[in-house]
Amino acid sequence: MKLKFIFPIIAVFMLLSQSACSQQSKKMKYNPLTPEEQAVILHKATERPFTGEYVNTTAKGTYVCKQCDAPLYRSEDKFESDCGWPSFDDEIPGAVKRIPDADGRRVEIICTNCGAHLGHVFIGEHYTPKNTRYCVNSISMKFIPDKIMNTSTKNEETAYFASGCFWGTEYHFMKAKGVIKTTVGYMGGHTKNPTYKEVCTGETGHAETTEVVFDPSKTTYDDMVKLFFETHDFTQIGGQGPDIGDQYRSVIFYTSEKQKETAEKYIGILTEKGYKVATKLQPAPEFWKAEDYHQEYYDKKHGSPYCHIYRKIF
Repeated sequence: MKLKFIFPIIAVFMLLSQSACSQQSKKMKYNPLTPEEQAVILHKATERPFTGEYVNTTAKGTYVCKQCDAPLYRSEDKFESDCGWPSFDDEIPGAVKRIPDADGRRVEIICTNCGAHLGHVFIGEHYTPKNTRYCVNSISMKFIPDKIMNTSTKNEETAYFASGCFWGTEYHFMKAKGVIKTTVGYMGGHTKNPTYKEVCTGETGHAETTEVVFDPSKTTYDDMVKLFFETHDFTQIGGQGPDIGDQYRSVIFYTSEKQKETAEKYIGILTEKGYKVATKLQPAPEFWKAEDYHQEYYDKKHGSPYCHIYRKIF
């Protein structure tokens, strides 16, 4: 007889709980997620090691939750563990919740604010004095740089562009109005101080990149971005012209949120024009200068690029 009363009570409780959860979810607006982000954030998958956007990021700033934008980690707590995922030895107080895995072998970490899956935490590995490693999926986070501009003086701003062979990319930027200097090198990979030969294997993860230092009083970052798009095929995936390989991919490595917003603006303009933009946006990791013989290559050879030809778009 008692069971007849218990089941209705349970049913009523479940309905009330569902209603409360529904009302709460309506109040909390989360960012839309791609299928890949959903797999990790909602279904607790793990991205492949050394493939995440923030594995090698060294810029100063804050890492926030991809789903709800809650601050999670500070850049000063990030360290290199060579495990293949971003590692932190501390969290922003109260930002991360620990939950034992079902098998009892690991401890999961989730965003306290929205419950998004972040990764796992490990204790006792002695990587840092704090003896803690938050192992986090890059795809679970967004990085917000501290500085509006990455500058060495008030009259300088630095930008990083990858658009195929860096000989051709540099050729156009070094001749642009307001540019102070250019340097070619490698960004976005997982090998420290790579050589050209190593990057050419496609196994280091780097993209051939041009560092552009310009005077904001004589030109703008908008002009730099427009020149970037107008001097290469930004719709090509996996290479540039006849140069095929991931090291020739199209990337804008932004040094600030303002630079990111500017790049996004022009990608939006191109999309409205009907282009399928393959260019990726990534926060600027460490820049590794290329060998001297690559610097200002076409000027030294008195030549011109074969796959970087200027054509006006904007």
